[in-house]
Amino acid sequence: MSDRAAGDAWPNGAPRVGQKAERSRHVAARDIELFTEISGDRNPLHYDEAAARATRFGGIVVQGGVTSAILNAVVAEDLPGPGTVFLNVSWSFKAPVRPGDTITGQVEVTAVRADKPITELITRVVRDDGTVVLEGTAVCYTMALGLPRGTLDRNHPR
Repeated sequence: MSDRAAGDAWPNGAPRVGQKAERSRHVAARDIELFTEISGDRNPLHYDEAAARATRFGGIVVQGGVTSAILNAVVAEDLPGPGTVFLNVSWSFKAPVRPGDTITGQVEVTAVRADKPITELITRVVRDDGTVVLEGTAVCYTMALGLPRGTLDRNHPR
C-alpha cells in the first residue's frame, strides 16, 4: 500500500501517538440474550442465578464478548475510526461485568505506521465503579472508504 493510500484511509488525518478515545454504554440483561442469539453461549453463569451465585463471581455475569464489544465501537466509530478492523488483540479479563453496570471502553494510540494504515493501541474497559474489567493491546487496520478528506463527520451517521 502506498503512502497516499495509507493517508486516504484516515479522511480526517492519521491518528497520533498519545491520542485517546472512549465510549460508554449501559449493560442490560437483554445484552446477554442478544449475545446468546449470536454466539450460542448459554453458560449458566449468564442465566442461572443460583449457579452463578455459587461461583467466585457471586452472581450473573455478561459474556466476555459483550464486555469487549465496546472496544469494537470505539475503534470503528472514534479512533482510528470508520473502516477500522482488529488484526490482533491481546486482552486479559480482570473482573466481571453484570447487568446494570455501565462500562467505558478506552483506547490510546501507541504506534502508527507511515507505510500502511495500521495502528497499535492500549485498550481498556472500565466499570462505572472504577474497576478495570479488561485490559490489553490491539493492532488495527483501517481501510479507505473513499470519503473525501474532512467529510467523515458530516457523512458518517452516529
